[in-house]
Amino acid sequence: MEMETMEHGSATESGTRAPNALEARTPEPSGPAAPRRRRLSPVARKALISAVAGCAVLAGVLVLVPWGDGTPPPPGPADRALLAAGAGLPAALPDLAALIGERRAQVAKHPKDAKSWAVLGSAYVEQARRTGKHAAYPKAERALRTSLTVRPAARGNVDALQGMAALADARHDHRAAKKWGEQAVAAAPARWTVHARLIDTYTGLGDAKRADAALEKLQKYGKGPAVLAGAAELYRERGWREDAAAGLSDAVALAESPAAEAEYQHRAGELAWERGEPAEALHYFDAALRADPTHHASHAGRARALAGLDRGTDAVAAYQTAYGAQPLPQYALELGELYESLDLEPAARGQYERLRTRVAQEGAVGVGDEGVLGLFEADHGDAGAAVKRLEAEWKRHPGARVADALGWALHRAGDSKRAEKFAKRAMENGPLSALFAYHRAEIQRELGDQGAARRFFEQALRINPHFSPLLAPAARAALKDLGEPPEGGPEQVQPPAPAPPSKAGGGHRPARPAPSGSPSASASPSPSASAPASASASASASGKPSPAGTPSAKPSGSAAP
Repeated sequence: MEMETMEHGSATESGTRAPNALEARTPEPSGPAAPRRRRLSPVARKALISAVAGCAVLAGVLVLVPWGDGTPPPPGPADRALLAAGAGLPAALPDLAALIGERRAQVAKHPKDAKSWAVLGSAYVEQARRTGKHAAYPKAERALRTSLTVRPAARGNVDALQGMAALADARHDHRAAKKWGEQAVAAAPARWTVHARLIDTYTGLGDAKRADAALEKLQKYGKGPAVLAGAAELYRERGWREDAAAGLSDAVALAESPAAEAEYQHRAGELAWERGEPAEALHYFDAALRADPTHHASHAGRARALAGLDRGTDAVAAYQTAYGAQPLPQYALELGELYESLDLEPAARGQYERLRTRVAQEGAVGVGDEGVLGLFEADHGDAGAAVKRLEAEWKRHPGARVADALGWALHRAGDSKRAEKFAKRAMENGPLSALFAYHRAEIQRELGDQGAARRFFEQALRINPHFSPLLAPAARAALKDLGEPPEGGPEQVQPPAPAPPSKAGGGHRPARPAPSGSPSASASPSPSASAPASASASASASGKPSPAGTPSAKPSGSAAP
């Protein structure tokens, strides 16, 4: 949630939190122990103390007043939501609901209160984003625009500008988010939460240079777990998994509220899942749900991990829970494909119809789901329509994920030559993704480049052998069909020896060009099929090293990228 209330704050350092009643009766997951929160390093403690000091000085929420016994009362639910928002941290859903109720009452009595309108609109955005109830977005926009009417942007209404940027990003309209976010930066250059928002915006637009600049400003002006997590998210998008994992580990250690801990445990679970470790991912998602049972995205994370562990029935149940609490089209697509992998075709068709209905509902309130719908149409519907949809999306948001989806749609529509350009761009500029590698492999196979196809199928399965219940088995089957590479490697890796001069002309035969899939035609080395499915091996194969000198806000002793 984005609002001014606390520009530089973080959570209060209160020591170890005692388990609540729900945590006490929640069973531990089977298998290895769930990740435990580690002790804060001295540097991490210093970062937290600095953030708390920023809260007290800059918040405008905690007003210093004399207390009878010298001890201030604990903050109520609405105040907790404000404190979390000012520190760039997620608020608990019940606290958000209390804040919304409080601010609605406030603006009803004081309709010229620009700040309360901005807080109300931003709280609506966060609540809708967390629950998937996106019908609240028009209410959020009305509240934010009312705030801007009462106090225009030219008079420094950064709260409303930041809220409008958050709303645009939630609707997947990154161009609008860029406009609002840059206005907010111009009005308040030192407000670090605006820079955190712009990292996501620039990433969605495929603008790596501006995303890097936003990260530098974030780390310059901000401190605490939200800054660490924001940096980790950018590292993850670049394929720098070890750096992302180190940042998230510190963010979890610094988290001082159940909602914040759940969010960072969830992100760590996503990272573990993406590197092909479903059992570890499952423990992170379980830890997130123990911290905050309303963290609905972790149910979807559990479903992916369970499917990767061949626990199909449990995965279906987890997806149903996730979709029931947070009805996102992405979950509907994933559940439909899981049904299809289990040969439950009627259930899969029903899920795909649900996806179409949900996308239409979200479109009516301004949410763009072009990426999800485009991938669905390419695989399960009209590939030609997917191309048109994704070409328009590419013009608006030329990021890596749209490049991958467009390349795949072009391939499915029969234009693999053009698809190759987009698939290559997605892999060069995007995250370390098994799905991207699989799409590239199928495109190269269609183009007759068996060497490159084999290399990318192997890379997809090395990054994450469980990346899709439908496509991971397809990748293994494709590798079997392609067979082993020729003994001794591709032919004509080195030019043949010149032929002796002919008696007639004295010339020599020209060398035949090396095949396009051979090592001589590609800078990427052919990965070993026996390479371990580890983060370091995946990063090495991807050609995505962490650049030296990248600013780091990690409070522990972990090396900065």
